[in-house]
Amino acid sequence: MPEQESTTDQPLTTPEPVYAARGESVLSAPYTALTWGIVLSVGLVAFESMGVATVLPEIAGRLGGLGAYGWGLSALMLANLIGTVAAGRAADLRGPARPLAAGLAVFAVGCAVAGSAPNWTAFLAGRFLQGLGVGAVMALAYMVISLAYPQQLRARMFALVSGAWTVPSLVGPTVAAVIAEQISWRGVFVLLLPLIAAAAALVLPRLRHLGSGGVARPKDGRWWATPVARSVLLAAGTGVLLAGLQLHEPALLVPLALLGAAAGIFALSSVTPPGTLTVRPGVPTGVVLRFLLCGAYFGSEAFLPLGLVQLRDLSATEAGLGLSAGAITWVLGAAWQGRADARWGGRSRAVPIAAGFAVLLVGIAVMALGILVDAVPALTAVAGWAIGGAGMGVAFNAATTDAMEQAPADRQGEASGAMQLAQTLAVAVLSGLGGAAVSLADVHGASTSAALTATFALTGALAAMGVVAARRIRPRVS
Repeated sequence: MPEQESTTDQPLTTPEPVYAARGESVLSAPYTALTWGIVLSVGLVAFESMGVATVLPEIAGRLGGLGAYGWGLSALMLANLIGTVAAGRAADLRGPARPLAAGLAVFAVGCAVAGSAPNWTAFLAGRFLQGLGVGAVMALAYMVISLAYPQQLRARMFALVSGAWTVPSLVGPTVAAVIAEQISWRGVFVLLLPLIAAAAALVLPRLRHLGSGGVARPKDGRWWATPVARSVLLAAGTGVLLAGLQLHEPALLVPLALLGAAAGIFALSSVTPPGTLTVRPGVPTGVVLRFLLCGAYFGSEAFLPLGLVQLRDLSATEAGLGLSAGAITWVLGAAWQGRADARWGGRSRAVPIAAGFAVLLVGIAVMALGILVDAVPALTAVAGWAIGGAGMGVAFNAATTDAMEQAPADRQGEASGAMQLAQTLAVAVLSGLGGAAVSLADVHGASTSAALTATFALTGALAAMGVVAARRIRPRVS
């Protein structure tokens, strides 16, 4: 018989969902400090992700890392996969307080290591530690919301988290560039340390009363079969896939990409809820929807500036308008869905999810026209991405709320972690595929336009798949 794992701490059983009192909000007592702590935690992660991307070329040049530049981004992303799974599973066993404390601590240590790194190898080690912390913070943020807030406030809180991510994404690059110019690139990391401490002080004391579902979980004695071990395999497989996609020779690219994809798919069955790979209704569908949403949105957004600059001769500033437009309308779409969800009492979320995917698909199509068709004004792409951002905000918020609402009390961390894992994986894979298309087109004499056409066709197909899959977010009642 499998050995049962238990803890010395007896967690509190999560109470049944309750509805917010009339006039209660996420900023009213007793949620004020917790809300600001979650917002600050997510905002710091978003700032770090976008800000470092801005100053990474300078860091790589000063530390001798230009030859391995891509790993400055990949190290964080791959570690994110491991941190997400480890934190989610630990939170299901012992509650979110200790895993979140550990995640914030590791994130802080990673910032300190990266900020003081004497060479590129040490910097990558810091980025890896940061990734472990980022994965824990983002996975547990959704779990904490599901456990600590009454049912009618959750959609609003998820919308606020969307804002906490997108707003720093707008200002992060500029702020990081100013810090690097006026102080040093090291300041981008070091100045985060007191803010991480402030976030911990706001959040952690409010989590002491939150436990797991209180259900003992089977413990598999084979260490290589544990979810954390499989998350390492998933990260390794994703790394091999990304490395293969960076090659120009198909004879090497194809086998490496297939090997990495096979390892990743094998590992996914152990690190996602049962039924995810077959799109089982309920939480598994929520995980799949997160992958489709983030693959469609971020896989398109990653190549919006490239298309506008190279194909339509816009400046980098003008191209950045598209990114800003998408981020702003994402926040607005999420805020609208959060308010509407409270009025509808959470009914029929499959409809706003499907509608959000459909609007995102329209946005991708309009953006692609503005980039690929010379007869269409270039700024049409900016308008298209504003449309896409609104659809993303609605679908992302509705799908997250519904999936977390269906997760059992003792599997909130697993569900939250799986959705964050799906997001990270989607961004890595779709960005890698699009980058490979552009690179291969350049090497073999094809046009950038052809590569972007293939990329936008793929992301549009993901959005169309989401329209169909949305109806499976809730199991049918017989």
